Amino acid sequence: MELLDGSGDDPLANLEQRIRKAAELIPRLREERDAAVREKEEAVRAAEEARAKLAELAREVEALRQERQQVRARIEKLLGHLDVLS
Repeated sequence: MELLDGSGDDPLANLEQRIRKAAELIPRLREERDAAVREKEEAVRAAEEARAKLAELAREVEALRQERQQVRARIEKLLGHLDVLS
């Protein structure tokens, strides 16, 4: 009777128990996989947004540098006019 009730050292019963445990794990593992995929997709979107923001800020920095150079040139020109007057 020991072979029929799955107790003892029955290799078939042990295999059946391991298969049941594996089958019980499958839904949880699928949920974890799906959550990981969603998290990865969110991270990819965040990285793309960050890259876009970085590009925007780089353009803004370049525009400000050019503006600063223009202001510097105008100030130097005005200082030159003041030197002529004094």
